[in-house]
Amino acid sequence: MSIRIDDVAPDFTVNSTDGKITLHEWIGDSYAILFSHPKDFTPVCTTEFGAVAQLVPEFAKRNTKVMGVSVDNVEEHVKWKRDIEAFSGAAADFPIIDDTSLLVSKLYDMLPAGAYLPENRTPANSATVRTVFIIGPDKKVRLTMSYPMSVGRNFAEIMRALDAVQITDGAGIATPADWVPGQDVIVGLALNDEQAKEKFGELNIKLPYLRFAKAPKK
Repeated sequence: MSIRIDDVAPDFTVNSTDGKITLHEWIGDSYAILFSHPKDFTPVCTTEFGAVAQLVPEFAKRNTKVMGVSVDNVEEHVKWKRDIEAFSGAAADFPIIDDTSLLVSKLYDMLPAGAYLPENRTPANSATVRTVFIIGPDKKVRLTMSYPMSVGRNFAEIMRALDAVQITDGAGIATPADWVPGQDVIVGLALNDEQAKEKFGELNIKLPYLRFAKAPKK
């Protein structure tokens, strides 16, 4: 079965470039981003890992840990990290797990339809192992994104989505299309206008069911 929003993220214990990791224990009280790749030493994935390496300080500001998944072994990951740093100018200071067994790829339903996985598989054999999961401190999946091999991920959008997940988490608000931090948010319909004003301040009422308010301070 596919992983759905609000499912508990399947737990696993694997080897990684940071040693043995159990997902739920590693997440602890943080948010987490799990992002996967079909193989080491591939061009698009190298640019993506480089982008993540550059963003690690920003993720840390948001109490968010990042973990890479690739279908090669730890020894290959360590070699690949050198290429990532050479390309991006930033150390890949986050764990990359060994998924040679495809344990995590299968557990998270990341393989393409009709996948054929020969012993000497190529990136094309595991093409859609290019998925992003944002997981909350309660270990529930908050957001998923999947990309084909030909489309590099937009990590500015992933960061924007993380900000939106965090500001709305349990707050009774939502973010509108194209929202970025600092912009107004949408007030949920569980509150009437008076209750919403009391909780969120002045409302900008566009439609009876579409009410904006200043974003709460994080």
